[in-house]
Amino acid sequence: MKKKNIGSSLDSFLQEEQIYEETTANAIKRVLARQIEAAMKEKQFSKAEMARRMHTSRAALERLLDPDHDAVTLSTLRKAAAAVGRELRLELV
Repeated sequence: MKKKNIGSSLDSFLQEEQIYEETTANAIKRVLARQIEAAMKEKQFSKAEMARRMHTSRAALERLLDPDHDAVTLSTLRKAAAAVGRELRLELV
């Protein structure tokens, strides 16, 4: 006999707690930071080289790569993507 799920989904729980949007935004930022860091490793870019290619400071790059720092602009994300030869894509669903 197959057991049925009891309770709500994680999404509905987060919505009930009124933290869905914040939690989703934090998760997206963490994923992007990991993807940028992986692309840097693939290209063998140091943090100093990556900051130079982004035309920004190393401190700004550190904030971008910090999974707990969620105040990152789209402009910074676009610069990071371009620096590693990638494209930033966003969509509303």
